[in-house]
Amino acid sequence: MLVRAVFAILFAAICRVGAQEAFTNALPAAADARAEQRVPESAWLDLRQNTPQNSKTQNAPAWVEGLTLLPAETTEAAPMSKSVFRIRVAQPSPDYQVLFFRLFFDDKADQQPELIAWDESGTHVLRSGMLGAGMNLPSSDSVLIPMTGASSIDIEVPGDGKTVRGAYLDWMTSSEVVHPVNAEHRDMIPEPFSSVPTLHAPPDDVENFGTVMATLSPETIRINGQTQETATFQFPIEAQPLTALLTFEIANPRIDTPPEVYLNGQDIGPASLMLPDLADPAYRGEVEPLSRQMHFNYTGWLRAQKILPPASLKVGTNDLVVINGAETGAAAIRATQIQLKYIWDKADYLLRAGH
Repeated sequence: MLVRAVFAILFAAICRVGAQEAFTNALPAAADARAEQRVPESAWLDLRQNTPQNSKTQNAPAWVEGLTLLPAETTEAAPMSKSVFRIRVAQPSPDYQVLFFRLFFDDKADQQPELIAWDESGTHVLRSGMLGAGMNLPSSDSVLIPMTGASSIDIEVPGDGKTVRGAYLDWMTSSEVVHPVNAEHRDMIPEPFSSVPTLHAPPDDVENFGTVMATLSPETIRINGQTQETATFQFPIEAQPLTALLTFEIANPRIDTPPEVYLNGQDIGPASLMLPDLADPAYRGEVEPLSRQMHFNYTGWLRAQKILPPASLKVGTNDLVVINGAETGAAAIRATQIQLKYIWDKADYLLRAGH
């Protein structure tokens, strides 16, 4: 409560943005959405369960017809109660048949949400399966939903539903996509605010043009400077490389304080984050007590990279550690991999003469 109070005092003179009431049977269309448009607007739905006296009805595009929180129910087959957010959706035109749906939630192991699309007859069009990885961190996941015949989307989550924070919806268009036949083909959901695909960890070492790529770990690993949780890796090398690149994905990083990387006991500095547009709803602000500065975490997965100085590597076994700063809280990394670049006879090298 103190954090919110400080935020209100500091920013009341700048803007007046109240919490939004998410749960109404009908959502009024935004003023500019009433006019006929060729391209449908995207929608942001605030699913936080706020108290009515401090909230206001949110606007949504006309194609979002309603949003309802259904009462939690229990059965003999499912003794744990589940909450259901039901979103009624209408296709803006026959040209739009696939809906991009990104859900923002607290990724708890026993409260992972699932998306279910229904048609008018009550038949399943799609079940996403459980979203998240049970990291106990704020996160987000994206699903492409075929909407031909579908009229509603349920967000089903165990418990009271308070782990669900919001949803971003946008209609997709299709076009022919080309990709190199000799490069890795990566499946990806086109993100509205970033074009970086999901990082895959190859199961075996791959050599290409004098560069060796090796997976250190495909698993999701929590890192937390406050509880001394670190991601520790060991890897052997047979020859000294010219340079090396560490790459991984990270969830819930503080964007101004990326995790630190240690190589063979030496702090080689923070990793670099590949940040999407600041308009991305995954950015989550936080103000510490008695502080005037707001810090932002990214509640989703980001690509992170770090150049490893070759002088810090050694022939034989190398130790690498990724750790979050004590003031940044918890995060998680996955698909950790390393690339080692060696001399290749077809590469272009320059030897500059001294003055």
